[in-house]
Amino acid sequence: MRGRRAVLVLLLALCLISGSLLGCSGNTSGNGSVGDEIADTGAEKTFIFGDTTFNPENEEPDVNPHRAYSGWACIRYGIGETLFHYSDSMEMEPWLAVGYENPDERTWVITLRDDVTFSSGRKMDGEAVRECLEHLVETHDRARGDLSIEAIEANGQVVTITTSEPKPAFLNYLSDPYGCIIDMQAGITDDGIVAGTGPYIVVSLVSGERLELKKNENYWNGTPGYDSIAIRTISDGDTLTLALQSGEIDAAYGLPYASYVLFQNDDYNISSCATSRAFFLEMNEQSAVTADDAVRQAIAMGIDKEGFVNTLLQGNGYAAVGVYPDSYSFGGDKVTTEKYDPDGAKAVLDAAGWMDSDGDGYREKEGVKLRVRWLTYPSRQELPLLAESAQATLKEIGVEVVINCTADHNSLRVDPGAWDVYASAMVMAPTGDPEYFFTTHCLDTSFANNGSYHSEKLEQLERELAATFDVGRRAELAVQMQQVILDDHAFVFCSHLKMSMVSRASVSGLTAHPCDFYEITADLAPVS
Repeated sequence: MRGRRAVLVLLLALCLISGSLLGCSGNTSGNGSVGDEIADTGAEKTFIFGDTTFNPENEEPDVNPHRAYSGWACIRYGIGETLFHYSDSMEMEPWLAVGYENPDERTWVITLRDDVTFSSGRKMDGEAVRECLEHLVETHDRARGDLSIEAIEANGQVVTITTSEPKPAFLNYLSDPYGCIIDMQAGITDDGIVAGTGPYIVVSLVSGERLELKKNENYWNGTPGYDSIAIRTISDGDTLTLALQSGEIDAAYGLPYASYVLFQNDDYNISSCATSRAFFLEMNEQSAVTADDAVRQAIAMGIDKEGFVNTLLQGNGYAAVGVYPDSYSFGGDKVTTEKYDPDGAKAVLDAAGWMDSDGDGYREKEGVKLRVRWLTYPSRQELPLLAESAQATLKEIGVEVVINCTADHNSLRVDPGAWDVYASAMVMAPTGDPEYFFTTHCLDTSFANNGSYHSEKLEQLERELAATFDVGRRAELAVQMQQVILDDHAFVFCSHLKMSMVSRASVSGLTAHPCDFYEITADLAPVS
């Protein structure tokens, strides 16, 4: 893989010398064609953004925040906004709201801005917010569970929300991208287009390929810097690199880390920040292989996290211990887990009766081969590299890893008979609160508990966390909960990432954010 990218760098240099980079890029689309899809805009200021993640593979088939994870596209591309958002230091601030009161544990009184209109032309008031949130919890399973909304009352610019139980992280959940406020009277089109409050308005959308936006002339929070925005889904990292080098796109999200050296010059801007996004493994508790705790522990001991970060991520991140980065008050520096220890992993497997009886280099037990089916996907550029790294290091301890890297991973991960280890990437605390990861992945009620993990101790701790408003105590509980899942070897957290976006020097205002939500804003503009 690294050799292939070295060849890529040489080819790019040759193309630049010959002045024929457009020919080298091949004008391929989606995964993918770029150049021939962009109309001549004359004097119009257009920004073209290449992104690896805007596709059904990442549960972002469109920009409807009430569907799967499409809220990420809605908020990232400047279409929708939430009632509250996060500062660069992950402090919650009002956005479409001006403030709130919490008169009791189940009541939230939110006062809205009075100067916001949807792209449909309708004024954003309490009734519009009520309609949006009621539709959200009717149609979005994760939001319904997170928010536990019992009733919503609207009175002018004030919305009063009652929850069915105490929800200390209620405002944090409202700030999730699914919380983008959209005009339900304008409706949601069949192709997932919505009317939001952001600086840009959707013109057209082709799922998994492209999104066309135009400036919202009546945006409430400043004048958008571009007349139009073109989002291009380019899932292949090398194609994305070529497109940025050739000038076919103005900026890119999701470049392979090995490509960043190409853009470390005055022709480009690189904006980076640490995030809580992690590459992690989920163990299938229903698998005949990974149901064995000794196997799970050996896998945890057989992953060379430091080697992965330093060599394959090019230092763009650091090895993880627990769910969260060390910088958080509930971070991974407060928990313990297995370190990379091949000899120790061998001893664990020996003690559990997994032996290489036939001398083929791989272990077996009672006629069952120690073969791990590793499910992952390609749109996060480094996940295939993690799979290859694990395949090599686990082979050293007698574990055969069979990699299935497929865009179809979402249909496979729900089939317990299709995989043993599922490797994915996720922002662990996008709302700044620790409860998010556990409620989505670790509990009996979690919609993404792919491995059917169960811990009665974790369930008890979650019940306390769900009713705890004190921030310090919430952090303490989150540390305990991390330790539970680490002791059970239910998850292995490999690395936390530094998120970077690269733009041409002619672009200003494209800035990486710790929560990985906010990308295209009114501040994005051509350099004058």
